[in-house]
Amino acid sequence: MGKGSAVKLKINGREHEIDADPDTPLAYVLREDLGLKGTKIGCGLEQCGACAVLVDGRVELSCTSPAASFEGREIVTVEGLADTDTGARVQRAFVAAGAAQCGYCTSGLVVAVTALLDGGGKPDRARTAAALTPHLCRCGSHPRVFAAVEMAAEGEA
Repeated sequence: MGKGSAVKLKINGREHEIDADPDTPLAYVLREDLGLKGTKIGCGLEQCGACAVLVDGRVELSCTSPAASFEGREIVTVEGLADTDTGARVQRAFVAAGAAQCGYCTSGLVVAVTALLDGGGKPDRARTAAALTPHLCRCGSHPRVFAAVEMAAEGEA
């Protein structure tokens, strides 16, 4: 007997039909049913940003939202960002700047920065800070994260 009814999701360009309870939060479906471990579950309350994914090009937190609410929408996880020009550039910039320390928040930050840069124009520090506000990093990597954003915005990575 299955876990629930089928949830149909488009993730990283591929269609998936997952046998899961439709109320299961998307982050759990990504990690447990699809093996996409890049999306982290930090606080479980949508307050830390570790569970960020792109949904129809916008950052959304996925640790409490039911998977079924994402049906018919385009979901891109941190794993799928490498297949986009901006996402790959942001990932390279994070590596070059040493922007990850413990790495727990990194995937959410990379997702947020990718959305920021895809939004157009070179972001100034205030716009970058606003885009990263929902993301907690307790390691103190903020200066390196800002350096990575600048590198990616300039196309240096």
